[in-house]
Amino acid sequence: MTELPIIRLRPKSKPQAIRHGFPWVFADELVTDRRTRAIAAGSFAVLEDAERSPLGIVTFNADSRIIARMMDPDPQAQIDRAWIAARLSRALAMRERLFDKPFYRLIHAEADGLPGVIIDRFGDAAVIQPNAAWAERMVGDIADALREVAGVSTVILNGQGRARGLEGLPERMETLSGGIDAPVQVQMNGAIYLADLLGGQKTGLFYDQRPNHAFAQRLSQGARVLDVFSHVGGFGLAALAAGATQATCVDGSAPALELARGGAQAMGAADRLVTRQGDAFAQLEALAEEGAQFDVVICDPPAFAPSKPALEAGLRAYERVAKLAAPLVAPGGYLGLCSCSHAADLTAFRNASARGIGRGGRRMQLIHTGQAGPDHPVLPQLAESGYLKSLFFRLDG
Repeated sequence: MTELPIIRLRPKSKPQAIRHGFPWVFADELVTDRRTRAIAAGSFAVLEDAERSPLGIVTFNADSRIIARMMDPDPQAQIDRAWIAARLSRALAMRERLFDKPFYRLIHAEADGLPGVIIDRFGDAAVIQPNAAWAERMVGDIADALREVAGVSTVILNGQGRARGLEGLPERMETLSGGIDAPVQVQMNGAIYLADLLGGQKTGLFYDQRPNHAFAQRLSQGARVLDVFSHVGGFGLAALAAGATQATCVDGSAPALELARGGAQAMGAADRLVTRQGDAFAQLEALAEEGAQFDVVICDPPAFAPSKPALEAGLRAYERVAKLAAPLVAPGGYLGLCSCSHAADLTAFRNASARGIGRGGRRMQLIHTGQAGPDHPVLPQLAESGYLKSLFFRLDG
């Protein structure tokens, strides 16, 4: 085994957090000199505390604010294809216990022991997002281990998104093995979704909302439902599967709405789906001018607060969504509001939502708080792994 370089925490850094499971080292916590800066991005190193006691093997990237990510607390571990396969096997065993069909998030980054790596599975196909430099460098080994452990034949690399930019990685899209020439049908909660693995947002489908779709279905029987920021019809198609009389999906993406219509058609519910393309805020205002009312309104916007500098503006945006959506809810109806922003914690998001509902002239009861499904496990030491928040209110007045 090649001897790994050694990097060291500054004297005032707190190694206890690393020892207790926190997986990141920030650039200002590490001793950096010409030698450390010469370490290639994505290389492995042994992390030591200020007293030279080893803390484990990390992956290093001087171009990232997260300069080191913990790979293995064993400083003798060898990070290779077999090591990756072992992590994949452990993750797969849990998903196979939780889900009847192979449609789920297989790897949720640090929470599954593969820092910066997202893998979503779609039956015989899988999409890898290598959002850390080490994963970009070893994506061939990840793909080989994935085929070996999960038995998939098609593996797609989706190298897009903000996280890669923060690591200094370029955007790219590549089919690593197999191939796919049409959207994949995914069944969840009785609905059928069409996932575009090559051209859709993220990996093609948002598995994280599965339990929140299921809760919304309990409110949707015989209801008129509005799904804003719907993507491929997440909440809208779930509502139709539960017996909603009509679901209206609003999104800015024409291709996403086309996939929503395809899903509704596959379910035999095309006649109960209405789509409206355009800016979500403008569409909410237009619906109010039309005097539209719905029994259930759900808004699942993109991350308005993806980082701490964006937090205040993001919270104002969430408040505005709630303010515009609240008047569209019929008396005694329900409003669901979601946030996937890392920087906005549950309390901040709940307060912004409540302010918005109040400014929309409505009184409220909070009846349910949801999060991502169990295929998106949370690393308790890393708040960012528990990013999704879902609030359901009953509105009066």
